[in-house]
Amino acid sequence: MGKTATARQYCSSSSMNPNFKTPLTRSPLLLFIISVSCLILLFYTFASSPPNQLIPNPNPIIHYSFINSLQQFLENTGSRNIHDDTVAVEDQEKVRKLDDLVWRTESARLYEQVFVNSPVRVYVYEMPDKFTYDMLWLFQNTYRETLNLTSNGSPVHRLIQQHSVDYWLWADLIAPESERLVKSVVRVHRQEEADLFYVPFFTTISFFLLEKQQCKALYREALKWVTDQPAWKRSEGRDHIFPIHHPWSFKTVRKFVKNAIWLLPDMDSTGNWYKPGQVSLEKDLILPYVPNLDLCDTKCLSESASKRTTLLYFRGRLKRNAGGKIRSKLGAELGNADDVIIEEGSAGEAGKIAAQTGMRKSVFCLSPAGDTPSSARLFDAIVSGCIPVIVSDELELPFEGILDYRKIALFVSSSDAVQPGWLLTYLRSIKPTQIREMQDNLAKYVRYFLYSHPAQPLGPEDLVWRMMAGKLINIKLHTRRSQRVVKESRSICLCDCRRPNTTFPVNP
Repeated sequence: MGKTATARQYCSSSSMNPNFKTPLTRSPLLLFIISVSCLILLFYTFASSPPNQLIPNPNPIIHYSFINSLQQFLENTGSRNIHDDTVAVEDQEKVRKLDDLVWRTESARLYEQVFVNSPVRVYVYEMPDKFTYDMLWLFQNTYRETLNLTSNGSPVHRLIQQHSVDYWLWADLIAPESERLVKSVVRVHRQEEADLFYVPFFTTISFFLLEKQQCKALYREALKWVTDQPAWKRSEGRDHIFPIHHPWSFKTVRKFVKNAIWLLPDMDSTGNWYKPGQVSLEKDLILPYVPNLDLCDTKCLSESASKRTTLLYFRGRLKRNAGGKIRSKLGAELGNADDVIIEEGSAGEAGKIAAQTGMRKSVFCLSPAGDTPSSARLFDAIVSGCIPVIVSDELELPFEGILDYRKIALFVSSSDAVQPGWLLTYLRSIKPTQIREMQDNLAKYVRYFLYSHPAQPLGPEDLVWRMMAGKLINIKLHTRRSQRVVKESRSICLCDCRRPNTTFPVNP
């Protein structure tokens, strides 16, 4: 007989058997004590049984590594729902019905004032596996092939990792709501409730790991799949989000999704990567690269403080195109200076170790333009506690509506940087107190650039949706206006992008 039965027998024997007489029955206080003891015994008996429902882990493991996070993500996808949102037959009546439902939903929000401080509502398309899971498995099964290089010698899989923003955002959005920590966005399962629509197509993986013609064909299929959606037809894509973070990805079909919101690494104004009118700060969003280097945490920063004996550090390719030509000029100007290390290097494993060591021993890290105005090097410097010296006149930065980069970086115009002796004179003139303040700010800012799963509050995934919230009114404005303006009668109103960040000379 178990302890539960014993407890019940003991309790019932003293209260239900009329022939059971002991001195205890004559003491109300003792009877009360025995009854309470029985209840406590029963409580602990049942409390020790396995619960029917699992309690969420209050301290989940946080993955900052794309490889580790992806492996766990794919292991947990065996029981997923295989339904997808593929449209079998085009039907304009579906578009009209969706528009009416959206109007009713938005009207209810307006009168109920539920829009105040509410999270962004995102509908995540359920796309066929060939656009999503198959791409992730392709990466997972091939990332150890270290001989797979781009034309300039960069490891393909390392390049995919630094542009893996599509994975981090999607993994957070589709996670069970009870496990999500980011509250600036909520996934909705009814399209009429959505503010925005997320397209989870892995454009960078498909570009680098598929054969050229196979990639182009998949791009066309993805384009048709999305543009067949009633929600796309309703807004002409204005409320749809495309992760196009590598400047080569999705290039052959971009012109057909120019109204959509693009998640980009920068906004190259030279025309080398994006056609005029395709990108703008009004509709699109700049996201940080995923850092190549490991985080220098609080302990590391403390230990490295006295070891930062190099004034200025750079490791990378010195020969670049377009705005990146500044690199060779800087290399010629700075290469032989004291306290300065300018090295030619690649993004392989040995290059990663060398760059990580060099940045952790340096006060300032040079971050010039590359083939595009931006570079992953900026974010490598940030996670290394090395103050970035940005020489890129056309650079646009992630989350600049929220973050003030002047607190953690120095901005130098290209014309000043190449003047003989100018840059080093300027850096040596900066007071130690200002350097310490910027280093302290780097330690505070680093959280804004660390992608993770589960995504963390004030991490880049969170800041994406905080920035998106500021775009919603304009998206709805342009959507409604496009629905009522007579086609070809006059131009659809477009708000011009503000002028790019132009860095003016800094006087030492």
